[in-house]
Amino acid sequence: MPSMSTWALLGFSLLMAMQLHRVYDHVAERGVVAQGVGLAIGVMLPLFALGLGISNWASNGGISWDVALAGILSLSAIATAYMRRQPIAIFAAQFAIWSATVFALGALVGVIGLLVASAIAVLVSREQLIEQREERERLEAQDRVQTRARDILSDYEETGQGWFWETDRRSLLTYVSPPVAKALRRNPERLIGQPLTCLFDLNDTGDEGERTLMFHLSARSAFAELPVRAAINNEERWWSVSGRPIFDQFENFVGFRGSGTDLTERKRSQEQATRLARYDALTGLANRLQMSQALEKILTSYSEASRNCAILLLDLDRFKQVNDTMGHPAGDALLKQVAQRLERAVGKLGQVGRLGGDEFKVIVPAKVAESDLAGLGREIIHSLSQPYSIDGQRVVIGASVGIAIAPDHGRSSEELIRNADLALYAAKDGGRGRYHFYSEDLHAEAEAKAKLEEDLRDAVANGELELHYQPVVAMATNKISGFEALLRWQHPVKGWISPERFVGIAEDSGLIQQIGEWALRQACRDLAQWPEEVRVAVNVSPVQFSNPQLPTIVANAIAAAGVRSSRLELEITESVFLGDDEGTDAMFANLKAIGVRLALDDFGTGYSSLGYLKKAPFDKIKIDQSFVRGMTEKGSRNAAIISSITSLAQSLGMDTTAEGVETHDELELIRAHGCSHVQGFIYDRALTFDVATSRLAGDLTAIAKGPKCSRSPRQKMLRKVVLDHGGHIYNGTVRNLSVTGAMIEGLWNVPVGTEFQLQLAQDFTVGIRVIWALDDRMGVEFANPLQKDKDGNITALQGAPPKQLEPEELKKAS
Repeated sequence: MPSMSTWALLGFSLLMAMQLHRVYDHVAERGVVAQGVGLAIGVMLPLFALGLGISNWASNGGISWDVALAGILSLSAIATAYMRRQPIAIFAAQFAIWSATVFALGALVGVIGLLVASAIAVLVSREQLIEQREERERLEAQDRVQTRARDILSDYEETGQGWFWETDRRSLLTYVSPPVAKALRRNPERLIGQPLTCLFDLNDTGDEGERTLMFHLSARSAFAELPVRAAINNEERWWSVSGRPIFDQFENFVGFRGSGTDLTERKRSQEQATRLARYDALTGLANRLQMSQALEKILTSYSEASRNCAILLLDLDRFKQVNDTMGHPAGDALLKQVAQRLERAVGKLGQVGRLGGDEFKVIVPAKVAESDLAGLGREIIHSLSQPYSIDGQRVVIGASVGIAIAPDHGRSSEELIRNADLALYAAKDGGRGRYHFYSEDLHAEAEAKAKLEEDLRDAVANGELELHYQPVVAMATNKISGFEALLRWQHPVKGWISPERFVGIAEDSGLIQQIGEWALRQACRDLAQWPEEVRVAVNVSPVQFSNPQLPTIVANAIAAAGVRSSRLELEITESVFLGDDEGTDAMFANLKAIGVRLALDDFGTGYSSLGYLKKAPFDKIKIDQSFVRGMTEKGSRNAAIISSITSLAQSLGMDTTAEGVETHDELELIRAHGCSHVQGFIYDRALTFDVATSRLAGDLTAIAKGPKCSRSPRQKMLRKVVLDHGGHIYNGTVRNLSVTGAMIEGLWNVPVGTEFQLQLAQDFTVGIRVIWALDDRMGVEFANPLQKDKDGNITALQGAPPKQLEPEELKKAS
């Protein structure tokens, strides 16, 4: 039997071995030190005690050593098998068992056994380590294969490009991708068990989308790419949702499974494309397509009463000058401001759209009285004519408006737009900055204008244009100091054509560059034949001024004629200052380098600013005739304005020329206010070259001749009227008009003193008396002066022109 000490060692070993699981659980998740202590307590100490007990038993003769050795080897093998997945524990177990034998006996066999056991433990441990590594790699590879699809889906969800969802048979969520919960600002766990529809804002998705989603959920049918709005407050996000029903192995419906993708950017792109197709990208107004569709919808309405409407076509006056001189970015900025003003002026009365360029359209979708449409036209013109600020510069433009009414002026959109366009051209021909209603006689005028443009091209090609010269008189000497070259055209059939009629056509058609260069060369050739002290002034259009070749053209014209450059004066309007300051300054510098004189024409009527007077090298300021007209009338401020201009010019060392002086009282007032030069009918009309040359051959003294007093300011126009003389009806055309009288053409050799009833508008008639007549023209005075509104416009002209009679009707009426 074993001794007590042997029993104690064997018992201790058994008790400690029974605690191995507890020790392992206690240190398994701890650090290396704790695991080392656990290994010593749970493995090495019990096995050391067991080996020591068996060795003591054998040494006391209780068992033989071969039995003891077999027992120790068996225990070593059992420990190795038990701890096969723990190489370090195997080594520790072997070391503990055999070290106990060495410790008990100190025999060589124990030492050899310890060494052999250690070697075996090392080998086994090494094999176990290799096996563990291979097993771990195999398990990791297997795990990667098993989780690959899950990881790919998880990565796809995290990108935000798509997400997944699943519901039970009651359409309650059993799964939803975490990014969806994050986008909804909801806890993912709390979304589980909620209805699928809680993810969406079906009230803002549209009735069709709501019915479609609810229909598929209730019908348990598959759906694909259904657009829905996400239920996110204060944010517009759209999803495209797809889903299909799922069934178990017994074909029982168990719910839906599907996916979703973000549709926001695609929907915004679609909306932007739709907007670009229907709205003007620059101004945000409706574009030509949308306006055409809106007009077509009104005119094709089922109810005839709903087809009543009016359209107003707008064209900006002097906008091209802004583009030519300031550049297209400034023009774009101006168009944006125009669009804003136009929307404010029209308000809820109609729809505003941009047709392109500087053309706009207003549709009034109801029957509106002509007086109200006239008021709208006036409001639009007044609003758009106020100064603008573009890049720190003050810009002033105008607007002309043509008005056509359905069904009176057309029943189709094409007819209505064409007639409104004719009315617009009539408004521009009447002096711009005004509105005009369509009338049937405008078709003939449009055809006449197109024919006139064709004839003008032929006139330029055939050399039919002429220069006439109006004298400019120096007040100090009362002598002719020079001439202003004025363009004239004698049509082979129609006779003399007014410059007001064809110069605008030349600018619109692009002929002005060619005509302007010819005028410069011709004026220099004529100047070469006149006395040295005489100058000639030639007008330069803003389009010519913006041409970089202008200095070269001027220099070549002077050199070819052989005249002193200081004898040539270039008259430039204020509109050239709308452009690039550096380019404008460079042009002025180049022209002054040639030696020509520069005159600021029509001062005070356009973009007046004292800022450019201090830097532009002008030699003269020309006071526009609009300030001379009416300066002698009671209460007029024109005289004070002229006095200020002349004082300013004298301070800057510049001459001044007052244009359009016709009467002695105007001349005296101009002289009293210090103007250095005068130009007007009071001295002479424009003379042909031969007459001007003959005039210069004698004394240059100019003698004022003309009426003593001025008459009311006249307004040039082409307005069709009807005249009634004792029941006899005649058609006529008003060429110019004032509040006290007019000049009318169309009636031949009318005796002075003849009285008529003049129908100026459909709702306005005034008595007139002929005071002079020449061929088919006559001057008349009104029985009662015409009235003006608060803006200075003659109220009688605000109504539509009267309808003229056809030749057959005239015969019957006469």
